[in-house]
Parts: sequence; C-alpha cells; structure tokens
Amino acid sequence: MRKKRKPLVGWVVYRSHLAGPQGPNAVCEQREWDAMELAEPGRDTLVRAGIASEAEAERVARESPGGTTPGRVFLKAHLSPVGALRR
Repeated sequence: MRKKRKPLVGWVVYRSHLAGPQGPNAVCEQREWDAMELAEPGRDTLVRAGIASEAEAERVARESPGGTTPGRVFLKAHLSPVGALRR
C-alpha cells in the first residue's frame, strides 16, 4: 500500500503595500501569492520565493529590509472557506 504524500507547499515573503510604499513584510503560500499577483499584478513586492517551510519564511521576513520585530510577522489569510489567519 502506498503512503499518501503531502503536497509540497512553497512559501514566499513579500512587502505588503497596504500600509503604504514601505509596508511590512508578510508571509504566504506560493499559491496564494500567485492568486494575489493574478488579481492585482505589481501591487505588492516579492522579497523571496521558493522557501521550503513557514518557519524559514517567517525568519526571512523578519531579517529582510522592512522586517518586523520577532513575533510581529504578518501572515496572509489563507484562502479557505472561513479565511482564518494562521499564526
């Protein structure tokens, strides 16, 4: 019997321009970034893509220019029926 494999999830860090041109860095899954770019191309700035884990993406977001203090990384609401935020 074959084991079910979890689909690979890539993470991205981007600079959100919702709070102005120097907005905070944010983290989301690659598929969410792709959907955001399709809906509003160029609205936000990609900092780094192809990150293997959410924890690594959060570290990159904090350490990159525009980064936030530890514990203050903004996560994009997941595209789910309830749109719950992941922390």
